[in-house]
Amino acid sequence: MSARRTAVALLTLFALAGCGGGTATATAVPTGSPAPTPSVVPSAVPAASAPSTAASPSTPSSTQEARYKAAEALIARKPGKLGIVVRDRVTGTVWRAGDPKALNWTGSTIKLAISTAILERQHSGQLTLTAADKNNMRLSLVNSDNDATTALWTKFDGPGMLDRFRTTYGMATLSVVPGYDTFWRNLRCSAEDLAALMSYVLDKLDGTDRAYLVTTLRGVATLQHWGVWGAGPALHPGNKDGWAQKPDDGVTHWVTHSVGFAGDNERYVIAVMYRLPASGTLPDGAHTVSDLVATVFGAKVPASISMPAS
Repeated sequence: MSARRTAVALLTLFALAGCGGGTATATAVPTGSPAPTPSVVPSAVPAASAPSTAASPSTPSSTQEARYKAAEALIARKPGKLGIVVRDRVTGTVWRAGDPKALNWTGSTIKLAISTAILERQHSGQLTLTAADKNNMRLSLVNSDNDATTALWTKFDGPGMLDRFRTTYGMATLSVVPGYDTFWRNLRCSAEDLAALMSYVLDKLDGTDRAYLVTTLRGVATLQHWGVWGAGPALHPGNKDGWAQKPDDGVTHWVTHSVGFAGDNERYVIAVMYRLPASGTLPDGAHTVSDLVATVFGAKVPASISMPAS
């Protein structure tokens, strides 16, 4: 998934048609427009980053229920393993659908964890980032550059970061893919793990570092304008996508993942992971995760999306 490939293809989205059921826990209530400022903010959200929108009702509205059902139907008719987690940072409630606990190759989503760990070590005085290090971090997040990520992983003891990812960032099921070396491209986790990571960044990270990551994820290159980006421009999304061809059970297949946030003051944490079957394509995966997020948030599904050709 080298971000040095600059070819960008415009692809037509699949229509959200059909019906069907899926298993989900509907407790979070994303909305397309902000509500009034709340009088109480959950203590888990630092005041510096507290969302300004009001807490949603504990029971989803009929409109939101319809969105959930449409999202469940979309998941039910898609082959492969697809899971989503949406957390409302105001109410603390979470909506899940599909298989959010399924373990998948992380692809480039793990680059967010790597940058977070390095920023924390710089903040605590354990290291000083050079201009080259800062540029590598920018390339890793914005362009999803693999060489830049490998440079950071090598210089800052990537293998030594994994325990922090699990115990501090909440990525409890993160592991090295059996039979592979401990390297950032050989890791697997779940959508639940990615949601925990994004929640840590927004709820607990130092304000300056959090602001850097939020701004950077909102400014990713067009090859990452899919997945969480499907929440729509009105919700000011930011994301780190991951896409790669990987082997499982003797079959090579695509994975297309997206983790990020949407809403005023990054109200909603969103994580989607999709392991396609062998017959699936990169466009299939990118369209699916984009459609799924757009459906949950009631956003207009665009006529096309921009993404890497491979």
